[in-house]
Amino acid sequence: MPEGKCPVSHHGMTSGRGCSHASLGKFGRMFEHLSPAYFTDQSLEALGAQDGIMHDKKSSSKDSNIPAAYTFFAQFVDHDITLDVSSQLNSTTVQDAASVKNLRTMTLDLDCIYAFGPEASPFMFEDDKLVVGNPKNPNDLRRVIQTNSSGKITNIGRALIGDPRNDENMFVSQLQFAFHQFHNRLLDEGCADFEEAQQEARFHYQYIVLHDFLKRVCDPEVYQFAIRRIYRGEFPLVYGPNKDGELEMPVEFSVAAYRFGHTLVRDKYQPNSSVKVVELFQEMSNGFELVDPKLTVEWTHLFETGKLCKSKAIDHLLADELINLPNPVVGEDTMSRERSLAFRNLVRGRSLGLPSGQAVAKSLADAGYPIDADLDLGLSSLPGWSKLASPIKKELSESLPLFFYLLRESGVVNKGKQLGPTASAILLEVFGGILLSCDPTFLSSNWSPSDSLIGCDNELTLADILKFVGVYDAKPKKAGGSRVAKASKKKTSRKKPSRKRTRKS
Repeated sequence: MPEGKCPVSHHGMTSGRGCSHASLGKFGRMFEHLSPAYFTDQSLEALGAQDGIMHDKKSSSKDSNIPAAYTFFAQFVDHDITLDVSSQLNSTTVQDAASVKNLRTMTLDLDCIYAFGPEASPFMFEDDKLVVGNPKNPNDLRRVIQTNSSGKITNIGRALIGDPRNDENMFVSQLQFAFHQFHNRLLDEGCADFEEAQQEARFHYQYIVLHDFLKRVCDPEVYQFAIRRIYRGEFPLVYGPNKDGELEMPVEFSVAAYRFGHTLVRDKYQPNSSVKVVELFQEMSNGFELVDPKLTVEWTHLFETGKLCKSKAIDHLLADELINLPNPVVGEDTMSRERSLAFRNLVRGRSLGLPSGQAVAKSLADAGYPIDADLDLGLSSLPGWSKLASPIKKELSESLPLFFYLLRESGVVNKGKQLGPTASAILLEVFGGILLSCDPTFLSSNWSPSDSLIGCDNELTLADILKFVGVYDAKPKKAGGSRVAKASKKKTSRKKPSRKRTRKS
């Protein structure tokens, strides 16, 4: 055999090229010094169960300024960094957060896209490209195909992807498809191999999380407070690697703050110019199966076109469909209160011993964040509050579950247009901590986005990625001749963060 690299990758003879750079993690606490807050079942039902304070029965929650696409991008990001399959929904005792395994890497590395790479996850790849398309819809993910004895297709089922959760509804499934296409387009446009395209995709994605997604959803003052410190390498203020140099997923983030995405959810969306409305939980938009070609998403309708293009306001109200989850989601024998996603979030927070919202707000204010820890949340003005039993009103007046507090603060301070200061600080602590404590990230690599992707405002957004791969509207953008990977390696004008804090996660 000639000298040099073996032309075939043999199982057991090559290392994985997907997410082998990082190990799976575990959960932990951001505020270990704060005591768990206990709330009775009656109080949590009064807030989160059917007909409770958080039930938006009359669709009274207004729209936010956030494009509806970010509801599903938030879900996509969540699936990239957290997966809990072992904590109890409603435990009789406080669970130790450190005992709960996080089956995702805390690195914003798109492991939901790449799994373990071409060698260890070969069903997802053709050479260095991710597989896409199936016999019924070329603009869908590659799926499991079932045939009969004569070879006729009898069913097209689950997607062949790195995280099956990204197939749970048609919109997040189509977003997964777009990121498959993004990786493949990077290879077409000049990336030399899998590793280069993977790193370029990761860095563009990380940039969007920090400069597009978080900027849109976070309180403006808190965002500016944090972003300045991120670029000076003086961040985060309360969150960082543990004594072993590992990042843990804080339960205050995963069980409370980041679940703000639930309040963004609409009951109806417009997928494209031909189909004006689909309901999120109707059979045709359910996941884990073929995306009907007629429903192929044109993302412009979830950014700027039509009456359904905005997410719902970030407030304490959840859509009726989330308070009455259907049987395919929770099962036929589920108790009525546990059909409510709001109630499930509240009792999981109690099970994991989350501190009260007031205690977290004060702790972050003491750390230097521009947060009013004594904010009047106007509980007495909430519809249904006056009808609560006196013991429940007394308990909730003294302290509030963190999940509810963060949503209510957002509605009071920012009228539901963005998150409130406390939730914003938690999100920025976690994402800023990930980007500064892990290596490599776009911050630690003196990197900025490709000129071929950024929009006319000289900033990269999620919409720019979707336009680049031709899924934004009904007229796909033609491939250009730019060499994306090479163009994106220019030096950024922003100050490179200090590397003194950088550790491998």
